[in-house]
Amino acid sequence: MSSGSTMTATAEPGSQDAAGEKMDEISLRRSDSVTSHDAPNQEGISAIRVESSAAGEVKPSDGDDESRYTTSQLPKNAPSFTVAPVSVANLTEKLERALGTTAALLREIVLDFTPYLSKTLIGSHGQELLAEGKGLSTFKDSTSVVELVMLLCSQEWQNSLQKHAGLAFIELVNEGRLLSHAMKDHIVRVANEAEFILNRMRADDVLKHAEFETLCAHSLHQHKENAKLCDRLITSARRRDHTFARRTVDKILTVMMDSHGTWQMSGNTKVKRYWKLDNWEDDCRRRRRLVPNPYGTSHGEAVLRSSGPSTTDEIPLEDAMQQAEEPLHARLASLGFGHREVPLEVGEDIDSNSEELEMEYNNSKNVGPLTFTTECRLIAPGFALKGTLSITSNDLYFDADEEDPEFQNMDIEVIRYCDNLHGHWSFYDIRAIFARRFLLQSTALEIFMSTRSSVMFAFNDHAAVKKVVRALPAVGIGTKYGIPQSRYASLMSPRKIFRQSNMTVKWQRREISNFEYLMYLNTIAGRTYNDLNQFPVFPWILVNYESKELDLSQPANYRDLSKPVGALNPSRKKFFEERYTTWEHDQIPAFHYGTHYSTAAFVLSWLMRQEPFTTFFLNLQGGKFDHADRTFASMAQAWKNCQRDTSDVKELIPEFFYLPEMLVNSNRFNFGKQDDGTLVGDVQLPPWATSPDDFVRLHRMALESEFVSCQLHEWIDLIFGYKQRGPEAVRATNVFYYLTYEGSVDLENVDDPIMKDAIQNQIRNFGQTPTQLLREPHTPRSSLMHVSPMIFRPILEDTCGSVKFPSSSPICHISANTFPQLPTPSIVTIAVNHTYAINRWNVPTNAAGSGGANYGDAGADPSQAVLPLMTVDPIVATNPPPHNPTRRHLGNDFDQRVQLRSGSFATTVDSRYIIACGFWDHSFRVISADTGRLTQCIYGHYGTVTCVARSECNITSDCYIATGAEDCTVLLWVWNARNQCISGDGNVPGEGPSAKATLTGHEDAITSIVVSAELGLVLSASKGGPVLMHSTLGELLRSLEVPGEFRAPDLLIMSREGMFVTKYDHANMAVYSLNGKLLKAVTGPEKIESMVITRDGEYFVTGGEKGIVRLWRTFTLTPLYSYPSLDGPVRSLALSHDHRIIFVGLSNGSVTLLNLDLNKWHQEYQKRYD
Repeated sequence: MSSGSTMTATAEPGSQDAAGEKMDEISLRRSDSVTSHDAPNQEGISAIRVESSAAGEVKPSDGDDESRYTTSQLPKNAPSFTVAPVSVANLTEKLERALGTTAALLREIVLDFTPYLSKTLIGSHGQELLAEGKGLSTFKDSTSVVELVMLLCSQEWQNSLQKHAGLAFIELVNEGRLLSHAMKDHIVRVANEAEFILNRMRADDVLKHAEFETLCAHSLHQHKENAKLCDRLITSARRRDHTFARRTVDKILTVMMDSHGTWQMSGNTKVKRYWKLDNWEDDCRRRRRLVPNPYGTSHGEAVLRSSGPSTTDEIPLEDAMQQAEEPLHARLASLGFGHREVPLEVGEDIDSNSEELEMEYNNSKNVGPLTFTTECRLIAPGFALKGTLSITSNDLYFDADEEDPEFQNMDIEVIRYCDNLHGHWSFYDIRAIFARRFLLQSTALEIFMSTRSSVMFAFNDHAAVKKVVRALPAVGIGTKYGIPQSRYASLMSPRKIFRQSNMTVKWQRREISNFEYLMYLNTIAGRTYNDLNQFPVFPWILVNYESKELDLSQPANYRDLSKPVGALNPSRKKFFEERYTTWEHDQIPAFHYGTHYSTAAFVLSWLMRQEPFTTFFLNLQGGKFDHADRTFASMAQAWKNCQRDTSDVKELIPEFFYLPEMLVNSNRFNFGKQDDGTLVGDVQLPPWATSPDDFVRLHRMALESEFVSCQLHEWIDLIFGYKQRGPEAVRATNVFYYLTYEGSVDLENVDDPIMKDAIQNQIRNFGQTPTQLLREPHTPRSSLMHVSPMIFRPILEDTCGSVKFPSSSPICHISANTFPQLPTPSIVTIAVNHTYAINRWNVPTNAAGSGGANYGDAGADPSQAVLPLMTVDPIVATNPPPHNPTRRHLGNDFDQRVQLRSGSFATTVDSRYIIACGFWDHSFRVISADTGRLTQCIYGHYGTVTCVARSECNITSDCYIATGAEDCTVLLWVWNARNQCISGDGNVPGEGPSAKATLTGHEDAITSIVVSAELGLVLSASKGGPVLMHSTLGELLRSLEVPGEFRAPDLLIMSREGMFVTKYDHANMAVYSLNGKLLKAVTGPEKIESMVITRDGEYFVTGGEKGIVRLWRTFTLTPLYSYPSLDGPVRSLALSHDHRIIFVGLSNGSVTLLNLDLNKWHQEYQKRYD
């Protein structure tokens, strides 16, 4: 009920009994203070009168039919209600409006407290007024206000309310209080939970907001980085194009200003030419080629005017230790670097999980374009530049950070000599990938290219190295060392490469030279030309630098290779051993030698006469040359210093065995004068060396001597083997400063940048020891008599066979493709009448086991001589003239003006194709040797092609084809071994043939060509001269000096060692070094028609018009042997692969086979033939 109204009930006198009692009248009066909210002008209810009625219907008091109604809720005999007259006709609507809200509240209260009220509201007879089906249904089911009012105004309800209302109200209040407290607690609990949830949601929102901000910041940063990357790539591309354009301009200027260039021919003043050492490497990793230096200068400003101390003077170790900061060594000792035992196995962790690495690489095949970018340093001689390495699906890019302060502070003269500041390399050009160290950390890679050069990068950690290797082609470490090509091979430890490679076995069997084996050990042990601190190291070989003659057969002239340089002098060895035993420094372990046998300063001091090392040396020296007395000026003095100076224990570098130019001051630098007034220029050679070339030749011969071969394994133990460290190193007096050893320091665990820089400077100053390759003694080299017991068995006859062809036409060309690896070794002969024959070469049965066939031995078992060495082509033998088969004919399209010579033809190494020139249509052609069909007809010249040459190659590799013509040009082509054809410049399958380079400079028709892919050189001669040397990239390097009265060069031969001979006029010969220096010139006894040279360049063979074949020593042009005169003039010559047979093509159409034993004239073995 509403609190703003009161309800009164008045009953007429009568019976109070509820059963059958009738209500006469109920009057309800509404308080005057109560006003209807819905109808403010409505008058209040005055009275309700209830009268008895038999029909049970309610009649209005004034005859109003609408005010009388019947309800089904009343009992059957319930009285009818009569509503007193009111001002408004519809009283029900007024009740609904007045009590609608209150009734709903009342119903809710009653229903909520039904359990309590049902026990409190008791009728007069004890019955529950809120029982189901009676009063409770009114509250539950009915929505009528009138019904509710009638129920509450009934007698039973009125009595119960009067009797129990007060107590019920009190209990209700108490119950309400309890309920309110419970509700309050519930609300508080819910509120707390809600607050907790809200707080958590707020925290989540804060985290999500922070994550969103971080993501936005990362996205923005990534976007900026991508923008920077794009900008850097664009800038780098521009710089790369600028560098390429600058180099092209330099090449053009070099060609134009050459003595055979246009500007020189127009009368311009000759310009002085400077030279630099090119980074081109041959198969033995020798860098021998000198190329024009566009940045060359005499460095006049670098002359040292005073004799004060040099900025990089060699300091004895005691002084170096005093100058070193004690905190550095204390810090290293606290990290365990100084006193921990240096690990014997470094990098073997890669081997332990090789299968996992292989699986990872195999499962990570990239589909589509791959982009990988990482920061790194470009390691080049003299500097390490910061930059970015970018790898796509087909290319590799490096871009130096030119904004880096370190780059900006570098000398521009040094930067000029870096070819890869903005480098670009195709995956097709990558040939090998080696894991390398930088500052004793395994964080670098060296990549070898098909351009015969290499590039080295250092990364932040080893994980980056693995990622880069995975992104690059799976070329491994190449095919030279007998290890399968895979990415895992590129990450193999040096020791594992040594164990799995076949090079040691080859060296023991004398299949490779001592030089090649030492270069192999240096390569796998991490020594590289790109890092001067890890330059390849070679031993001192000789001790005699003072006598006038050098007898290489005397053991006294050789160094003891079982001892390190510091222990060769007994007194100095005693000094070093006392230092080791008395060493008491707290942080630095004991050692014998404070200076190393190989440092950047030592390397630059050896090579200071050759650019770019001159510039690097000046950069190290602060822009000035060293004092003349400290400059490398004499071989004898350098050896003496290594024997008596306690701070000089350096070994040699490979250049002492192949680069005579390092001993010559060809650029005329002013090194000053020594204290005795001697001007320092070229290096003073020992008296037994007549020239730098002679010194290098004899030095190399000493390295390959039997005395060195028998001891070399002991020197390997000192530098790369078990005597490098540990107790064996102590016993061998071979312990160096501890920061020179691999594994002695871990820079990744040094967080202090100042401390890290100090450690790196220590490593740079004291050198780096190569990686240890083996922990057991190295096996010695096998004796030559053991490998080839028949080597000194004399040959009884000069001639071991002769073959006569039916055509009797002069044999103008012979190609001896006698390699045992070929399916069918053969000798291709071509005659002047355009016929050719593919003659079978029958490999002797004893050739495989003895290291060389004993051809023509009269004492051999006759039962073994079943077949002749050379069997005539059966197609030619069964079809004599005039029935020459078309399968063995080159056609009749040759220009009759061209004389066919040996240089008019070339064959592939497997004898499957013949390349012929001299055709009237200015073409040269590729002809199938088996069928005689034309497979390619190539045009490129504007005159008749006069000569053709093929570079050396193996069975499966590409090679160069060079052609010369009457148009005075030489064109360089590429033979694609896979497609068996001459390909385009890009060597792409399906591309038409096109010249890789055009070589110019001649003024007359080309007469002879030789090309070497290993040396990257092309030599060409023209009718009126001269002989020009080009690179395979098209650069004109030099014109050879013409000796005396020599005029027209018409024959050229070149060995793989770089020695080449030119034949002038009829019988004049001149020998040149690889860099064009004239070594000797002589005139032969007869007109020379053909020449052929051995691979090592030590000997060459000539044949003349008198039919006499002669053997010559190349370096001195000394005739060694003349074979008996043959049946006719010699027209062509060839050598078998093992240099034991000379094939001689004669003008009478026959081929004669001559025995050749070069050991007769070897300086070590010739006495045994006496």
